[in-house]
Amino acid sequence: MAGESASEILETIQPAITLLGLGIGAALVSRAVRLNPIVGYLGLGLALSTLGFKGDFSGPVVATMAEAGVMFLLFNLGLHFSLGRIWAEKGNIFGFGSLQMLVAGGAFAALFFAIGLPPAFAIIGGFAMGLSSTAVVIGLVRERHQEDCPVGRAAQSILIFQDIAAILLLVAAGALAEGGAIAPALGMAGLKALLAFGIAVLFARYLTGPVFRLIAQAGSSEVYTATALFIALAAGWATGVAGLSLTLGAFLGGMAVADSRYRIMVQTEIDAFRGLFLSFFFISVGLSIDPALLAENWVFVIAAALALIVLKCGFNMLAGLANRWSVPGSIQLGFLLGQGSEFALVLFALPALAGLVEPRLISILVTAIAISLAVTPLVSNVGRTLAGRLRRGPPDQKLAGDNAPVVIIGFSETGRAVADALAYNEIEYIGLENDPAAFQTALADGYQVLQANPADPRSWDAIGMEKREVLVVATGRVDVSRDLTPLVKERLPDMRRILAVPSADDIEEFDALGMIPIDISASGGTERIIEAVFAALDTERRLPVRNLANAEDAALEYA
Repeated sequence: MAGESASEILETIQPAITLLGLGIGAALVSRAVRLNPIVGYLGLGLALSTLGFKGDFSGPVVATMAEAGVMFLLFNLGLHFSLGRIWAEKGNIFGFGSLQMLVAGGAFAALFFAIGLPPAFAIIGGFAMGLSSTAVVIGLVRERHQEDCPVGRAAQSILIFQDIAAILLLVAAGALAEGGAIAPALGMAGLKALLAFGIAVLFARYLTGPVFRLIAQAGSSEVYTATALFIALAAGWATGVAGLSLTLGAFLGGMAVADSRYRIMVQTEIDAFRGLFLSFFFISVGLSIDPALLAENWVFVIAAALALIVLKCGFNMLAGLANRWSVPGSIQLGFLLGQGSEFALVLFALPALAGLVEPRLISILVTAIAISLAVTPLVSNVGRTLAGRLRRGPPDQKLAGDNAPVVIIGFSETGRAVADALAYNEIEYIGLENDPAAFQTALADGYQVLQANPADPRSWDAIGMEKREVLVVATGRVDVSRDLTPLVKERLPDMRRILAVPSADDIEEFDALGMIPIDISASGGTERIIEAVFAALDTERRLPVRNLANAEDAALEYA
């Protein structure tokens, strides 16, 4: 019996071990050819499906690990959405989020009606097509360090609302399957969601501090790891038992910890699991593509994928413009959210919904959604580049930040974090970036930045450097700082100069020159630079702002 039991265990976990090894290879290949690992995972899943191995990886272990990946992703997102931030972002979450769903989902529903699909499928399926992929978009935002730029923040807020909408769609599909009325089912789901949110608020306010103080006394990293896993999984399980989405519970669990002083430790412990399990999710999406259908109906599948992407980008752009965003901002956000959703894959797999139309249509839609997920990095890059070009503006355009007291040189992660902190506190800044690629990216992401060589005195004259108060050199390169030093000493001896240096070895040199060097390689380096900027301006920040990787309080208006 023991031998048989061991054999069963080995057979159960073998697919997960195989996928883990293949996933490592896919990630390495993707990095080597400068592609997002998401593309590698999706490609691996499609390759395995094409080679006939789909059935080998359809067991419960792989499915559970894939679901856990999305849960950990939403838990991590919740860690960056404290109650204060949710209140600050309420316009994006409930205003912009609902607008996007009405425009995109409503348009797809109308399209499904127009081609003669049943009303129930047109409504549920149409709004399902209006959803975007939380896993893909948040992964891409994190990969690009866009968590705190205008597009990244808006995308995260919209996706939170979409997750709530996805829950309602799942409830509606469930009511359809049971033959009951949809409206009462949706109302009950809404009440449950409000109750879950209230419990998360109470936990955050009254239990998080005492619980983590008790855990801290143990002084064991294993306890932190176990606690982080428990909160993420237990919160998802609880909402699942209540008939809601597991991902909603995971998000609320992270939100409950967001205001805790132990948040960074929890996030550190959960990050490794998030990345590991998410790879299983993306491989599973690739496995969902039917290679036989792709071969037999490749024209229809490609046409459906192109139509999905083009229409979705267009509808999202219209929603952005309706929300009074600029044209470049609407374009970038529209392209970033221009794919199908993992929740749509779940909805179209439900027999009650799929049974309303012919099976081939469902297969084409599912395959088109999977293709849209795979090409999201490419599509979003197109939108980002186009937005950057449009943001250049005409040569005689009024200089943004004309009266800004702060000049930021270099839009690295540190430069962006400083800009985010200033913008949140309604302090103007002007940025200079010499590298064309970095300039294009910062411009597309909505930062007030100009392309210029900061070591050229002519650029200083053009921006009126003499009327600025604080200079922040955020390139992290000592050679740039050395090039600027003679010019600064000659032209602006009284200006406060804050420098991001790559190591503690450089501090003495620049400190002797009357500057404020801060080692960004040490923990909290970016936070200390932000504190130095506000100290130099002799003003206080309204809320603490952390470095870009963990920022949760800085915000920009993208209009």
